[in-house]
Amino acid sequence: MSKIEKLIPRLQEIVGEDHILKDPDKLKAYAIDGKKPKFIVSPGTIAEVSKIVAYANEQNLTIIPMGNGSKMGIGNVPQKADILLQTIRLNRITDCDCDNLTLSAECGITLAEVQKRLSREGRGYFLPLDPPHTGKATLGGIVATHSSGPRRLLFGTARDLIIGTKVVFPNGDIVTSGGKTVKNVSGYDMCKLLIGSHGTLGILCEITSKLLPLPEKVATLILSYDSLEEAVRFGHEILQSQYLPSAIVILNRTAWQKLKYPVTPSGNYLVAIGLEGVTEAVERQVTEMIERAKKGGVLEASVLPIEAHSNFWANLRDYSEGLIEEGLGFVSMKSNFLISRCGEMIGRYEKIARESGIECALICYAGNGIIYSYALAGRGRRFKKDPLFELINQFTSAAVKNGGHLIVESSPIHLKKEIDVWGGPRNDYQIMRQLKKEIDPKGIFNPGRFVGGI
Repeated sequence: MSKIEKLIPRLQEIVGEDHILKDPDKLKAYAIDGKKPKFIVSPGTIAEVSKIVAYANEQNLTIIPMGNGSKMGIGNVPQKADILLQTIRLNRITDCDCDNLTLSAECGITLAEVQKRLSREGRGYFLPLDPPHTGKATLGGIVATHSSGPRRLLFGTARDLIIGTKVVFPNGDIVTSGGKTVKNVSGYDMCKLLIGSHGTLGILCEITSKLLPLPEKVATLILSYDSLEEAVRFGHEILQSQYLPSAIVILNRTAWQKLKYPVTPSGNYLVAIGLEGVTEAVERQVTEMIERAKKGGVLEASVLPIEAHSNFWANLRDYSEGLIEEGLGFVSMKSNFLISRCGEMIGRYEKIARESGIECALICYAGNGIIYSYALAGRGRRFKKDPLFELINQFTSAAVKNGGHLIVESSPIHLKKEIDVWGGPRNDYQIMRQLKKEIDPKGIFNPGRFVGGI
């Protein structure tokens, strides 16, 4: 009996035989960048998570947390993968206090299920997060990767919304931080520390978040422009006005042509503006924005039918899924930069892409200083390594020059092994390494996957 096989009885004792997957052939489907876990364990309670983690720590086994796997492509190739701890059985809403606009839920539940249940409560409520893969993404995965979508302009991100967490740390301790009533305390803010930690410090098991009532009215304004300058100018005007859009997104021609939702404007750039709130306010903003756009070089201005609103934003948010369905090879990147540099960044990225000979779809969250870039290889084709590496390096340099950074969110394994997906050294790297050393001295959580190989 191998060393790994000797560990199985204790894990079966904790979660039950039905909740351990150890078949080598079935485990191949769960390989992370080519690294196949020794087994998959699916705990049903936070107490079970604690026991699994404590046992793994004692036996020097590594643990990679996973919900539904929608974010598993982010990060470096893992150094080691012993246990894949899947959280999808932790799927209960533990407290829904709509009167006080808070929700507590276990981290294995999907955001889509949370929204479905909240929509039935009273007049209807929602958790104001709209990350990619919303239908599949679990709360734990969203918070651990600090994933967000276009509506972050109005509602913020997990860092703005999460007010409490329940986490299992590497020694098996269950630590609760924050909650419905939060007081200032000394030491680390563990609630915020876990957001965006990519499973390297602890396993998120439960979160407490703010809620909002569902809006009375939603609308999507679609505008097309020939020139980048005019598109960006209009976006900046709206951003600096008294209006309150939930999203301002600028797409280049390649991006909107390959958008799964059928949008066929004229021109080279599409500006999409989301609006939601009180009916009278939304209708007034739509009318005034269209009037303003007509004075600034817009080619076409239209409002999507109400039934198309959700589909448009879902397909924009889940852009990579549409590319996969079309069978297109791609490398996806996320850049951040100073909000005022939106036009410079889009223009620079387009110039770099043209010179490299690589077709790129660019989706810019103009009000947040974020660009999602998709370098496209085409159906059944592979990238030429050198031009792609040069494009990534130049994209990164442009982001840094404009006050930001770049990460490669998804790429083929053979490319990931040769690039730094986190975009090179960061000023906060030593702080993160020290935190990792203090909280996870044995390095059992997600080894090697985060910034600097943490």
